[in-house]
Amino acid sequence: MSWLTADDPRPGDKLSCDAIEMIIVPRARDLGGFEVRRALPSARRQMIGPFIFFDQMGPAEFITGQGIDVRPHPHINLATVTYLFEGEIMHRDSLGTEQPIKPGAVNWMSAGRGIVHSERTAPEHKAKGQKLFGIQSWVALPRDAEESAPNFAHHDAHALPVIEDSGKSVRLVVGSAFGKTSPVQTASEMIYADIALEAGAAIPIDATHEERGLYLVSGNVEIAGDRFGPGQLLVLRPGDAISVRAATPARFLLLGGAPMDGPRYIWWNFVSSRKERIEQAKAEWKSGKFDTVPGDAEEFIPLPEEAKVVSYP
Repeated sequence: MSWLTADDPRPGDKLSCDAIEMIIVPRARDLGGFEVRRALPSARRQMIGPFIFFDQMGPAEFITGQGIDVRPHPHINLATVTYLFEGEIMHRDSLGTEQPIKPGAVNWMSAGRGIVHSERTAPEHKAKGQKLFGIQSWVALPRDAEESAPNFAHHDAHALPVIEDSGKSVRLVVGSAFGKTSPVQTASEMIYADIALEAGAAIPIDATHEERGLYLVSGNVEIAGDRFGPGQLLVLRPGDAISVRAATPARFLLLGGAPMDGPRYIWWNFVSSRKERIEQAKAEWKSGKFDTVPGDAEEFIPLPEEAKVVSYP
C-alpha cells in the first residue's frame, strides 16, 4: 500500500509493568470512510525487528460501489506484508502477479531494487459492498538484500501453521514458534503471528527474539496484572519472557525479530539504508523508468512534491 499522509503516533501511557518498554497509541486518520491507524514508525520508535511500517486498515464497511483504489505506485528496499482479518483486496504488480488476498492468507512482496503494485477492491465486490479489516506492514530488507531481485509470494490460509490448544489459537504467519515453522521465506530473522485467546486463556511469549511487540486487535489482555485494550502496540522489554492472559476474548499480533543493521530512511513509499538511493528512486519514478503493472497501467500515483526524507535514528 502507498504511504498515506498521516501524523506520527503519539506516545502512549506510562509503562504499566516492567515487561513493557513502551506503549504506542496509533494516530488515526479518516480517508473518506476508511480509517487507518499507524503504529510504526513513531516519533519514539522506528522499528521492531525489521518491521518499519505498521498500519491497521479499518474495520470499514463499504457500501455498493465503494472500495479501496490504491493506484500503481513504487517501492524499493523493503517487503510489503498484507494480512487481512476480513474482506478481500486484489493485488497486481509489475512482475505480472494478479492475486486476491483473503483473511488468514499472506501476500509477501519483496520490492528489492524496485517494484510497482496496485491494491484495489475487485469490481464484483464493489458491486455488492464489503467489509475490510486488516494490517498492512513493511519489513525493511537487510543491506545485503536491499538490491535483490523483486519477488512476490502468496500463501493461502491453509498453508500457514495453526496451533490450537486450551482456548488458544495461533496462526503462524512468518517465522517459527510453538514447534511450527511458517513456509514464508524472509531475508532476516523475524516472527509474525496472529493469536486468539478465549477469556481466561493464557499464552507464553518467550524471549527468543530480541525485539518484540504485541499489537492488540480486539478484547482485553492482562500482562503481569495490568490490563491493556485494543488499538495499542506494546513494545516488550528485551530478554523478558512474559505471559499474556485474556481478560475477555482477545486477539493480538506478535511481531518482531533481530535488530536491523542500522537505521533506515523513509520517503513516501521508499525505504532504504542510503539516502542517495531514495533520491535515485524518486528520479526514476518521476521519469517513468519503473516497470508498469500489467492490467493496471492506465493510471498511477504521481511523485509527491513536498514530502521530506525522514530517518528515525
